[in-house]
Amino acid sequence: MQNSTSAHPHHTRRHLLRTGTAGVLGMSLPQILATESHLATASAAAKRVIVIYEQGGLSHLDTWDPKPEAVLEHRSPFAPISTTVPGMQFTSLLSRTAKIAHKLAVVRSMHHNKAGADAHPNGTQYALSGAHPSNAVEMPDMGCVVTKLLGRTNPSLPPYVMIPGNHEQAAETRTGFLPRALSVFKTGGQDLSDPKWEVADLLARSDNQGSRLSGRHQLLSSLDHRFSNEADRASLHGMDQFYEQAFNSLTSREVSAAFDLDQEPEPTREQYGRGHRGSCYLLGRRLLEAGVRFVTVDVRWPLTPETPGGFNLNWDHHDLIYTSASCGTVRDKAGGEGRYGIGHWVMMGSTDQAFAALVTDLDERGLLDETLVCFVTEFGRTPRLNKFAGRDHWTNAYSIAFAGAGVPGGQVIGESDRDGGYVISQAYTPEDYATTIYEKLGIDRSKPLYTSANRPVYFGHLGHPIKELF
Repeated sequence: MQNSTSAHPHHTRRHLLRTGTAGVLGMSLPQILATESHLATASAAAKRVIVIYEQGGLSHLDTWDPKPEAVLEHRSPFAPISTTVPGMQFTSLLSRTAKIAHKLAVVRSMHHNKAGADAHPNGTQYALSGAHPSNAVEMPDMGCVVTKLLGRTNPSLPPYVMIPGNHEQAAETRTGFLPRALSVFKTGGQDLSDPKWEVADLLARSDNQGSRLSGRHQLLSSLDHRFSNEADRASLHGMDQFYEQAFNSLTSREVSAAFDLDQEPEPTREQYGRGHRGSCYLLGRRLLEAGVRFVTVDVRWPLTPETPGGFNLNWDHHDLIYTSASCGTVRDKAGGEGRYGIGHWVMMGSTDQAFAALVTDLDERGLLDETLVCFVTEFGRTPRLNKFAGRDHWTNAYSIAFAGAGVPGGQVIGESDRDGGYVISQAYTPEDYATTIYEKLGIDRSKPLYTSANRPVYFGHLGHPIKELF
């Protein structure tokens, strides 16, 4: 397998800087990164980011990277289909997405070049932070870094939101060495398509609204002013900022409106899909529009009367990946229970519909040019079916996709071999993915962040931008 650190021209540039310029001029790591940042010509193309994180290890072979020449007994039953770009094919499970292929760049050469991130918890942490979980310093989510460096654009809304953020892998979000105040806000909600759903913790309780809430706010202000000592006031200032943010959120009409899916017209709800996944993707668009800078959508379809046995509807298809309904309990709590086959509508059907709708909707609203859309998963699936007719975890090759923020659409980046098992060209890693996001936002990676002990920590320097996306 081709190693990502030797697979593309950016390494040549970095190698030159380190061995040539650094050797002659004695450049430090910050200077090297500053030079790289200066060389990048597409910085700050994005004002906001939405990460569609389809957790569980989505099969690249059944979606973005069809392999019609794979060995028959291990080949996907979902045949390649044409897209709006000549020569660019997806499988039939992405029939709607195929119609917007000219807006997409698909990276078929993702892989992990280190062991230790091949399970869902550490794989999720890797995908959210772009930093391998074996690092000596626990690194924060990319959304936390972005919040720390770029702040919020709407004072009433959290700058980093996860929708809905309530399954077990959502517990892998991290602030790392950064303050807990930068934590992601999770909307909660088992089924966002339920008309009774309301966002958790950002709306005032009915018994605390109106004059009662205002009175409590005035009482807090009067108590603060009793501190005549300037040092005491200074110590309260930081906490007051959080209180003000909370008060703004609880009293802002913008907040309640941003999370209110009932304000969307019926045709738009239908465009995204009426179920949970479509509602999550649509809420992501609403939050971007309202001023949230970094949104992560981590959908898992909920157990409903319409999906009997579907209590774990993610992409971890160890058993019966191609069944038309529930995967059942083939191995008695050892892999496939609680899941539906990848071809079922609540799986790829709803994903294909919601993703195509999101990209189209952002474009029609004039938001796509300044919004980086990332469709990711923590790893892929094995090129060979196991004895339970499923596919297991696979980190040697998988696919992710991008749109917006200056990304040249209509292209496939990199290649895996005939069976989809190993990368054979233009290899990239999650570190490269993270660095791409920082670069698109115009973040200067030459300047470190600092721990509470004032220790400098560099971020994004272990990867390099995916050059084809600029």
